Amino acid sequence: MKGFWCEAALIEENGRPVVATGVRLETHDGRISGLSSGVNAEPGDQVLDGMVFPAAANAHSHAFHRILRGRTHDGRGDFWVWREQMYRSAGELTPEKYEKLATAVFVEMVATGFSSVAEFHYVHHQPGGHPYPERHGMELALARAAMASGIRLTLLDTLYLAGGIGAGGGGTPLSAEQARFGDTDAHAWLDRLSSLRTEVTRAFPREMVSVGAALHSVRGVPEQDLKIVAEHLPVDIPLHIHLSEQPAENAACQQAYGVTPAGLLARHGLLTRRLSAVHATHLTPEDIRLLGEAGATVVMCPSTEADLADGIGPARSLSDAGATIALGTDQHAVIDPWTEMRALEHGERLNSGQRGRFTPRELLAAATQGAAASMATPVMPAALRPGAVCDLMAVAPDSVRTAGSAAPQFVFSATASDVTDVVIAGELVASNGIHRRLGKPGNLLTEALKEFS
Repeated sequence: MKGFWCEAALIEENGRPVVATGVRLETHDGRISGLSSGVNAEPGDQVLDGMVFPAAANAHSHAFHRILRGRTHDGRGDFWVWREQMYRSAGELTPEKYEKLATAVFVEMVATGFSSVAEFHYVHHQPGGHPYPERHGMELALARAAMASGIRLTLLDTLYLAGGIGAGGGGTPLSAEQARFGDTDAHAWLDRLSSLRTEVTRAFPREMVSVGAALHSVRGVPEQDLKIVAEHLPVDIPLHIHLSEQPAENAACQQAYGVTPAGLLARHGLLTRRLSAVHATHLTPEDIRLLGEAGATVVMCPSTEADLADGIGPARSLSDAGATIALGTDQHAVIDPWTEMRALEHGERLNSGQRGRFTPRELLAAATQGAAASMATPVMPAALRPGAVCDLMAVAPDSVRTAGSAAPQFVFSATASDVTDVVIAGELVASNGIHRRLGKPGNLLTEALKEFS
């Protein structure tokens, strides 16, 4: 049994989040076993100053894209500049390099307030497409990185078979740069996915590392392979997909299949509550209806969508239709849960000309419960309550950004720089931006990035 005493915290009371002071949490096996408010700390309690929230969950990450930060803006930094650097970075990865890099990236996430991440992983094989001698070398490197950093990991093993949608709906061949992303066919991927699940279950704690599935996109997975996935994918794991990120994707899908990407997934029974559609930036009203009626999750990544000039997705309309909104950091142009929350609302305001598209409560739910529910690791609620995992982040209420802010409205003032303590599974893992075991994220990132051009 361990105790945490919070100066103030967002707790669940009668089914609603409220700000309480003098909150004491008792923990057992990484979960909150008792909660009381209006009390003093007891001897031996870990004191968390400031305002304590549930830790955030990162519903979409490509860890190796962290290499791209500040490196894709030569000239005017158009898409082709970005694409060239992305493929160069992917081509330089090895299991050893990736473990070192991912450890640093995950430490950066932890220090900024994330306690879990869904890693959308497709760099499976050696350059050229040959398997590593250790079958799951790259995947296990990511799992070890997560364990070292203390973050909960849902490893989304990704099916990537085609470089685009060809004439008649067949996939075009993978390019030389994409060869290491691919598998022979959907059956080979399903076999590798099953083997990976077995290995991860054997080697890592279930509440810390688990395996999910992803389809890269309808561009990367031809229709005949979608059918195979729909028929054979185990029903007990989450499924993610990049969906309608670019208008060109929609146009190619319409031309080849006669429907939008969302319509194609619905055609094969893949549009369900367990699906997480990432980006979903360019949707028709019918797409929004389909995603909402399915109760799917839509993962928005506002800072990346802005960096890549993808556009502003219809988050409010999707939420109103019944979809769950979640947040991710994707290519890590910035790793900051508070910035992503705020950017989601700001995008809605810019697109609609109206304020107040999402309440602070809804934005916090997107960064916590909504994102965590898309993963295979335990779900963190949007407010602290007994029985939930003890994943916490404390935020300074008196920084130059937060001073004077009402605690429930920190969404509109706080940044990752204000996160003072992060607790995962009942263990204090970071304080004031420094990982308690591995040190400063900047130092780890600097060393890891030296190995990439």
